[in-house]
Amino acid sequence: MRRMETYLVGGAVRDGLLGRPVGERDWVVVGATPADLEAQGFRAVGRDFPVFLHPETDEEYALARLERKVAPGYHGFTTDFAPTVTLEQDLARRDLTVNAMARAADGRLIDPHGGRADLERRVLRHVSPAFVEDPVRILRVARFAARFAPLGFSIAPETMALMRRMVDEGEVDALVPERVWREIERALGEPQPRAAIETLRACGALRVLLPELDALFGVPQPPQHHPEVDSGEHVLLALQAAAARGASVPVRFAVLLHDLGKALTPREELPRHIAHETRGLAPIEAACARLRAPQEHRDLALLASRFHTHVHRGLELRPATLLEMYEACDAFRRPARFAELLEVCECDARGRLGREAEPYPQRARVEAGLAAAAAVQLDETERAGLVGPAYGERLRRKRLAAVEAACPK
Repeated sequence: MRRMETYLVGGAVRDGLLGRPVGERDWVVVGATPADLEAQGFRAVGRDFPVFLHPETDEEYALARLERKVAPGYHGFTTDFAPTVTLEQDLARRDLTVNAMARAADGRLIDPHGGRADLERRVLRHVSPAFVEDPVRILRVARFAARFAPLGFSIAPETMALMRRMVDEGEVDALVPERVWREIERALGEPQPRAAIETLRACGALRVLLPELDALFGVPQPPQHHPEVDSGEHVLLALQAAAARGASVPVRFAVLLHDLGKALTPREELPRHIAHETRGLAPIEAACARLRAPQEHRDLALLASRFHTHVHRGLELRPATLLEMYEACDAFRRPARFAELLEVCECDARGRLGREAEPYPQRARVEAGLAAAAAVQLDETERAGLVGPAYGERLRRKRLAAVEAACPK
């Protein structure tokens, strides 16, 4: 007679051993069928394989399963979730040893692949050669690198070698955009997101997934403004500044893409980057279309490319130019988005080697001008007889006066 057993698996086990807060808890059920769980009140939610929600806790319970590669890409698997599949077989299909551990009901640790030892060594290592069968694992390793780099974790050389092989064999080309975006978005939200980009670049996946960003590495900038010189390194410094400031993921994404135009600078103009702000718009559009990034991320990235140097010159811009920027950015109707643009610009300014802590007073002047202009209203006397463009022009003149008062030259 079959005996149903339940085990805590994955991140909850790993984080518990690291002494980190445990968030979601995932469970594997051995020796059961979907009917067995449904009879106990579990609700089925899995599409590709049986996953159920606990009737009281809503935690996920999955039947132990085997996977077999039958075609390229993320969906190229057949799945066996028969009651005879063992816990050890289920753990063997997982990506990294630190994610391939389980806890029994009595608290016993099941660790057939040395995950605990790798936690102690601070190593991210693949479980088996079957790692190469799923290209999403490259993105997951990059995400875990971004999460655990602050704790001193690195990627095992043999795992990096497998990832390079997967890229060379075209596995990354088969990834669906939605899954790529999901993993990139999650990686950007981790404590050290630059580690994710560095991982993707080291294995060659960045040139496939984000060739516009990969092209920045090796492109020089004027050392008097950018002591780090390399444009790609500058972006990573700015990205890390955004993480240190607790910036939102849309801000981090815009930071990542704000300088793409520098890769298109004619060689004879280097290390200067004239008009890189507008040159960057097309590659941002291309990258966002390929990743199917949300519109709010795309729009902020485009604004950041167009206007980051405007904001950097915020102490010297004429009031009329400031007002033109507010209007072009739709700042009066979208003040929260404009605030995110200013955050992108400050992260950009702080993403320079040795200049991370320099003041950024430009932001305060730009904010003061916007606040003054946004507070402007036309009273009844001023509105009398005004319709259409005439109303807009009167409001604009009054807003300009307010910016001039708040931001005198």
